[in-house]
Amino acid sequence: MNIKPLGDRVVVEPQVAQEKTAGGIILPETAQEKPLIGKVIAVGNGKMLDNGQRAQMSVKVGDTVAFGQYGGSDVSVGDKDYKILHESDILGVIE
Repeated sequence: MNIKPLGDRVVVEPQVAQEKTAGGIILPETAQEKPLIGKVIAVGNGKMLDNGQRAQMSVKVGDTVAFGQYGGSDVSVGDKDYKILHESDILGVIE
């Protein structure tokens, strides 16, 4: 991957949207919900604090995270779609 996030930003690869319901009904693309869970692909080096030091990131590469529907920016690199979020846009880590 060619994206290196800066500061307190995190690059997340969203999970693929479900194409079928539990009952087996195939959903058209327009009816599919955007995924709100993804895997952390890269993390920045942390937010710059007032004292000149960097804050430690609370997520790491490989974590599965939940994020808000409208948070971050959508980016495509090659044929893959990613979301770049501030660390504060991440709602939680899924274990």
